Amino acid sequence: MSNTSCCTVCLKDQTDLADFPSLGDDNQVTDRHNFNNDLSKVLSDKAEGILIGDHETQESEGGEADLHKHLAHCKKNPGHRQFIPVNTFTMKHLPEDLQDNDLYEYIKAIADLTVRVDVKMSGPDRPEFWPKTTRPYPFYNMSDKRNLRTGSGRVWSVNKFQDGVCQDGSYGRTSYTKCWCRKCKDLDSPSNVWWEFYVNTATHVVFDNFEASHTTLRLFYDRDESQVINVDQIRAVDVNIDYDWCWLKCVTCDKTLGNKLREIEKHFENVWMKVWNKYSASGSKHKLTFIVSHPHGCSKQVSVGQWKDEYKVGDRSKFTYTTCTCPGSSGANVQCLGYDDHWARFDLVHSGCFKSGLNYRGVGYV
Repeated sequence: MSNTSCCTVCLKDQTDLADFPSLGDDNQVTDRHNFNNDLSKVLSDKAEGILIGDHETQESEGGEADLHKHLAHCKKNPGHRQFIPVNTFTMKHLPEDLQDNDLYEYIKAIADLTVRVDVKMSGPDRPEFWPKTTRPYPFYNMSDKRNLRTGSGRVWSVNKFQDGVCQDGSYGRTSYTKCWCRKCKDLDSPSNVWWEFYVNTATHVVFDNFEASHTTLRLFYDRDESQVINVDQIRAVDVNIDYDWCWLKCVTCDKTLGNKLREIEKHFENVWMKVWNKYSASGSKHKLTFIVSHPHGCSKQVSVGQWKDEYKVGDRSKFTYTTCTCPGSSGANVQCLGYDDHWARFDLVHSGCFKSGLNYRGVGYV
């Protein structure tokens, strides 16, 4: 077993990474986010009646060192003008009628909970095709490869445990009484206090528990100079290939990290309720859709656009949208203002893009 700790905090020189373009003046901001752009007029691709396009996981044969090259040579969004660095995102990047402080705080809270998902191995059990189609499933028959691939995800349900008992107000007890992070597994006296949390991403990013065991999450990667904060003890607890979402269970006994995540989630729940009360009745009025992700595995970015079409899949829905994404955005949480119910806070993740230019998310209860 590796001696790598469950949470590694260190400074890393990333001066070789290409920066995302900096913000210009207010007129440039307005031009970037023209919500009635040509993408709203194109039709979605269809494969055998099922909406399936291309995944947006970033592959990198050269590992993290080559991610800036993928950013610089991006063909989908050259220049990345519609991405806003999370540390420079302001209310001015929202439509004029939605420049609301609660909505702004909500987006910032989701950004704080957004993580980069790094997967170092593909499992042998990936299917050859997407279910009920002849469309190739990503990374099938690639278990012999060791290329880095990155996606995005979002933290939710952060809970503190002591001696196996949940400490955060809700009843809960584990069958174990010690922390199960990598560091503690190698100690004679593992910590009796730890934090567990979940991360939602796409199943095509992390397919099963084998892949989860070779996955690392990078948290708070807001700029190139951000500290490297990793969590690397992860289990896949629920995956759904049809809906393309995956729940990862993670652990840390780092007190600073655990408390920080818990406080961010409390703030998120507070502002979510305010936004829900304001906009839940608006439905399709605004069509605002926003995503926070790690394009090309680089620093965290906000993108704002509109959803276009809703497709029913049983009692669930699948949306297409103009909101900008790139390789590395797969698995990012997708928010459609006025259409998000309780579960939409968690399980709606970016799934892929069509040749038409539209993007789409996995299936969820909206």
